[in-house]
Amino acid sequence: MTTPSVLTRPASTSCPNCETGEMTVFYEVQNIPVHSVLLMPTRERALNYPRRDLHLGFCPTCGFISNVLFDPTVHEYSTSCEESQGFSPTFNAFARALARRWVRQYQLAGKSVLEIGCGKGEFLALMVGEGMARGVGIDPAYIPGRLQTPVLSQLEFIQDLYNERYTHLSADVVCCRHTLEHISPTSEFMRTVRRTIGDRPETLLLFELPDVHRVLKEAAFWDIYYEHCSYFTTGSLARLFRRHGFDLLELELEYDHQYIVIAGRPARGAGQTPLPGEDDLAAITAEVAAFPERFRRIKEGWLARLGALRAGGKRTVVWGGGSKAVSFLTTLGLRDEVDFVVDINPHKHGKFVPGAGHAVMDPAVLREKKPDCVVLMNPIYEQEVRAHLDGLGVHPEILPV
Repeated sequence: MTTPSVLTRPASTSCPNCETGEMTVFYEVQNIPVHSVLLMPTRERALNYPRRDLHLGFCPTCGFISNVLFDPTVHEYSTSCEESQGFSPTFNAFARALARRWVRQYQLAGKSVLEIGCGKGEFLALMVGEGMARGVGIDPAYIPGRLQTPVLSQLEFIQDLYNERYTHLSADVVCCRHTLEHISPTSEFMRTVRRTIGDRPETLLLFELPDVHRVLKEAAFWDIYYEHCSYFTTGSLARLFRRHGFDLLELELEYDHQYIVIAGRPARGAGQTPLPGEDDLAAITAEVAAFPERFRRIKEGWLARLGALRAGGKRTVVWGGGSKAVSFLTTLGLRDEVDFVVDINPHKHGKFVPGAGHAVMDPAVLREKKPDCVVLMNPIYEQEVRAHLDGLGVHPEILPV
């Protein structure tokens, strides 16, 4: 069972983002699985999956948050990872709209794109499908033959982690979505990206990643897990870009304020007026201070509610078998309080949640295993999930996290 807590002893380390501040730990979780998108083939393997401790530290100099105990050597990024959100109509609509906007706004038709951390290649295909000439994706989790798209001949994939060996790759656009949060030495990573760009000042950077300001405000502990070693706000991300010589073209919150979207180009030397969202250091400092007590209340509330459902003989399932569910189940130490997990991604069916051991099933099983309550791991999917449940002929209470 995991044991979340606030820190009971001083701990600090140098900030890997600004490389000047000192990280002070404000939140701990012990004994959590080191992977949350690598589902297990058996319950036994899920329960015995390797675990590590997580200590979230905050840098008051740049506003960066990081797991100061992060150990990258325990990771198994491979084709066994199942991170795709591409089976959700809600997410697909967002991704298509973002690809279309970027291509049109920055006049990218006929140009090339390099995507660092491309996953299964779905977004790269969308960018090329919107008019870009070719795309190169780098990710050890890419699976040859799985991606079905009319633009496949215009795509190239490298099954590897992005590193110094690939700084020779050139493209008009460097795209990096939901990857920077998995990288611990963020400043070092940005130096590598800068070397990839070289002396091409028109190269465009397009990044997207989770916003930790929302996580702190909502005490959304289910968005804190081992793979995510680096946590950004709009301000801390902007400061990282500027520190490494990039001007900002946009800095926005998207997807119900869950994701930061940032665009930049190599700086041209003149000073630039800060964009809205950059000056957030005082606000994030206050949220970090408030987080421990806020988390305690949220945790106790969930344990009481799920415990009461179990005591009343109610069947509770979790909808969404990704990282949020892994963190929710393991941070709360849930076992019998949740019967099983469902997910619309067929590649997750028949697998088991690491650390917690719950089975991941096709939502179709809910026709027979009628749940009384569904814990929904992301409120943005509530309308989509309600429609799915209605189609199955079941009408449980839905509890969005």
